[in-house]
Order: sequence, then C-alpha cells, then structure tokens
Amino acid sequence: MQDDQTPERRQTDVMDPARAQALLATLGLPGEIAEGTPLPPFFHQVYFWDARPPGRLGRDGHPRTGDDLIPDLGLPRRMWAGGQLEFLAPLRAGVVAEKRTRRVKVARKEGRSGALGFVTLEHQVWQEGALCIRDVQDLVYREEAALDAPKPTPPLAPVDEVTREEVGFNPTVLFRYSALTFNGHRIHYDEDYARGTEGYDGLVVHGPLLAQRLLLLAERQEAVRTFRFRGTSALMHHESATLCRNGSRMWVRGPDGRQVMQAEVNAG
Repeated sequence: MQDDQTPERRQTDVMDPARAQALLATLGLPGEIAEGTPLPPFFHQVYFWDARPPGRLGRDGHPRTGDDLIPDLGLPRRMWAGGQLEFLAPLRAGVVAEKRTRRVKVARKEGRSGALGFVTLEHQVWQEGALCIRDVQDLVYREEAALDAPKPTPPLAPVDEVTREEVGFNPTVLFRYSALTFNGHRIHYDEDYARGTEGYDGLVVHGPLLAQRLLLLAERQEAVRTFRFRGTSALMHHESATLCRNGSRMWVRGPDGRQVMQAEVNAG
C-alpha cells in the first residue's frame, strides 16, 4: 500500500571529515578528505546515526520496530534488500547537512519461505539549501529462520564483465563498517548469532558495503548520477567476491559463481 501521509523525520549532522577519512581507511583506499572536500558517493551512510539506548533495540541489535517509520509486522529478521540512489549535487565534508526521511510504502505478503514484510523509506540529504542525494531504501522482514530447512538456490552471475575487481572481507572490516554506520545488526559481527539464530554460514557482509564498492568502481570511470542495486544472495566474511561491470550493468559474483548483487549505474 502507498503510505505518503507518514510523518517526516529530520536529522542534522556535520559531515565530519574524520569520519569519511575513517571509511576510506576501512575500505583500504588512499586519499585525503578535508573540510570542503566533496564526499565520495554513498559516504552519507556514515552520518545521521540513529543512536538509541539498549532498551529500544531488538534482539538483533537493530532499533526496535513499531515506530512512526517502521511498523511492527511481527517478523523478526531484517534485511536491506536494495535501493536506488540519485546524486544531484556534491555533498561536502565539514558542512552541516539535513536528512529528511519518510516511509513510502509498507506491505506484508506470503512468499515461498513464509510471510514477508516490505518497507520502503525515502531519504533526502540537503546541504546549504540544495537537495544533494535522494536515497530510496528497500527493507525486507522475514519469519524466524528454520535452521534445518534447505537453502534456496541462488541465481548464477553473468560472466561477460568488461571490468572486474577482486575484493575480500574479514571480521575486522565488517566490525569497522558496522561501527562507522552505527549499524548494530548482529549478523555482521556476532558469528554465534548469525549462525545459530539466523541460519547463515558465517558473518554476513553488509549489502550497502558491497554497493559501496560497486559505486566506487564505477566512480573511478565516470561520475555517477544514478545507481540501483538489489541483493540476490548473502556473502559471508570468509568468501572472496568479484565486482563486475559491463556498460550500465554491474554485479557482484561470489566465489562459487553465484550472483550476490545486481546493480545498474548511469553517468551524470
């Protein structure tokens, strides 16, 4: 259902250069970010923290559902399924910015694996009176994991890439990214929880972290205007991955050939 009448939540933050510099370091990338430097695409993820006390968190470490943005759908497992980004103006380090968030839609459906809840949020990031970024976030909520259930077969990734880059992850990278984005989701740093409660084969690499790596690969070739991405299977911390591009198509391929993420990028 459409949900255009939900309240708008507003947050302000200073785009601290040190925080963006820490993200560069976490990604193992060179560069210096000083006051006034245009931030790389998707770096707004490390700002506008939703810092809630422990009593307002769910068992998974995320903010508890049931507020004005995300209703309680009775489904405990959360995933960031994908999103759409539009970069309209440079977002500069060291300058105050405002994030305006509203819920676009919410729905509950029955899927092959049980009940599913879908929530779409739209975030707008404004700085000095200009809309800089439009960020649409698709969240999926699921039932408890059946640990003995067979795993679904993920799609195979294309192999016709023109550009490719090999990347790897480890628990330290995932912990640092979680800390910088203030993401308390335990699947990214608590391996016992990830395996024993949510049924994964290890720590889960953040979907936005994979999208971030794809965006930076694209940005090295041309300025990015729009970017759409969707996760198709989870990547574990002990797995390598290949970032791929062919024209406007981008994707992440797992070590076994499966498609982890698909994306579409367009130049500015």
